[in-house]
Amino acid sequence: QVQLVESGGGLVQPGGSLRLSCAASGFSLDYYAIGWFRQAPGKEREAVSCIGYSDGSTFYADSVQGRFTISRDNAKNTVYLQMNSLKPEDAAVYYCAANLMRSSCAAGPPRNYEYDYWGQGTQVTVSS
Repeated sequence: QVQLVESGGGLVQPGGSLRLSCAASGFSLDYYAIGWFRQAPGKEREAVSCIGYSDGSTFYADSVQGRFTISRDNAKNTVYLQMNSLKPEDAAVYYCAANLMRSSCAAGPPRNYEYDYWGQGTQVTVSS
């Protein structure tokens, strides 16, 4: 069974950090671009970050550039999102997703419809 499972969300104070994990089972993340998206209540799902496989390319939304870092551990079949200097506006459900048609993130912002497998999401709350 193909699954992506996010973990690492939780409640953190503004300025704090969290590391989200996206673990795959039933298939290998090798060769695929992996994206992180988020959706806050009443808002559309937005792309946060993406990491390629073939060229090591990465993408970050302007709102998280310099604060978030995406990485992948192919041996563990896992992608991470390190989130530092968190702000209240970062609060959302965070999803990871796999794009089976691309292995690079050099083409620009990831688009929801390009991603084939999705996790169930992990809640991130930023509040004092």
